[in-house]
Amino acid sequence: MTPVSAGFAGIGLLLLLFLLRMPVAFAMAFVGFVGFAYLNGTGPALNILAQDMYDSFSSYPLSVIPMFILMGSFAYASGISRRLYSAAYTWVGQFRGGLTIATVLACSGFAAICGSTAATAATMGRIALPEMKKYRYDDALATGTVAAAGTLGILIPPSTVLIVYGILTEESIGKLFVAGILPGALLTLFFVATVGLLCWRNPRLGPAGPPTSWTQKARAATGILPATILFLLTIGGLFLGWFSPTQAGAIGAGGALVIGLARRQLSWSGFLDSGLDALRTGCMVIFIIAGATVFGHFMAVTMIPFLLAEWVGNLPISPMAIMGIIVAIYFVGGFFMDSMALIVVTIPIFFPIVERLGFDPIWFGVVIVLTGEMGVITPPVGVNVFVIKGITPDIPLQVIFRGIMPFLLAMMLFTLFLMVFPQMATFLPGLVTY
Repeated sequence: MTPVSAGFAGIGLLLLLFLLRMPVAFAMAFVGFVGFAYLNGTGPALNILAQDMYDSFSSYPLSVIPMFILMGSFAYASGISRRLYSAAYTWVGQFRGGLTIATVLACSGFAAICGSTAATAATMGRIALPEMKKYRYDDALATGTVAAAGTLGILIPPSTVLIVYGILTEESIGKLFVAGILPGALLTLFFVATVGLLCWRNPRLGPAGPPTSWTQKARAATGILPATILFLLTIGGLFLGWFSPTQAGAIGAGGALVIGLARRQLSWSGFLDSGLDALRTGCMVIFIIAGATVFGHFMAVTMIPFLLAEWVGNLPISPMAIMGIIVAIYFVGGFFMDSMALIVVTIPIFFPIVERLGFDPIWFGVVIVLTGEMGVITPPVGVNVFVIKGITPDIPLQVIFRGIMPFLLAMMLFTLFLMVFPQMATFLPGLVTY
């Protein structure tokens, strides 16, 4: 079997293992090891496996991942998410669809200190869905909003997926974080506009809540201060070049811990649970990167990435048309794979093409993360949909999937918008000093 044939056979085996629900990290490491051993011998394959595992777990840049995950865990345990939602509802709850608009805004705020889409959806779902049920909101609108707005957790920094992309491509994590700010804020507005349009066409979907006074609004606004402080401390420090991404994550985690202790919201059991949750999630992500590194070495010896890059680069179509094909592949791939797994598997294949075509790698990172966001709300994987289903077992899955469709269309429109105007993702990183 030629190296190219072995490479395609390995990709097919990897997809089969994914369908059999083998953990992503172990599947990639297994296929990468077996494929490398087939082409170069067992001894070199064992050396590659040991070296890649050691390099991944001893890598200083990778330490940024558990730090930001820990910050999100402490922020949730400290009650920051509930105060964000309360403040947003006080300000916009009096409008049609006010609870859903408040959910979108609160998800956006929590995403800025969390970095995980599933965690954002689960956290806000537990808070917002009972309230929307109490005010007789449409089930599809309520669940679809939480599932879709939860996707902001992998675009608005700190994003674990952007961290992984930065490590795999050796791009600045600080610049990637800053690049996600403006697209994340604009996508939030797209979601708010979607809710407003739906409730304008059918007011029964989201009845208006009771009005609040300006005094109540001013009092509620203090609820966003902890999240704002954490965001400015971490991302602002990165923007100004005060500290590295790992230092930013550590300072953010320490800040969330201090806020929880100062407000007496973080109990000893909550502290332990947050630490264990961050440890489990961080180890999972690093194992995925280690497995992807082994698989990437296998792909390199098959020459598939380089041959594919050469073939695509020579296609008689414009570079933007080629980019459209790549984005479409990520969109379809998101139907079957988790966004992080999809990115770590495909980056060795598509990133050389992007570099050859002359596209900005920071912009490309934001585009594929945005495309990956769609995968967490589309069947059959749809991680966020199943998270919401777990919170509301009485609501059928088809109702939740129906609810996310307007938001999916908004995300597709915004992706096209970002491709036409790449400056939305490249302007702020150009100002970063780190």
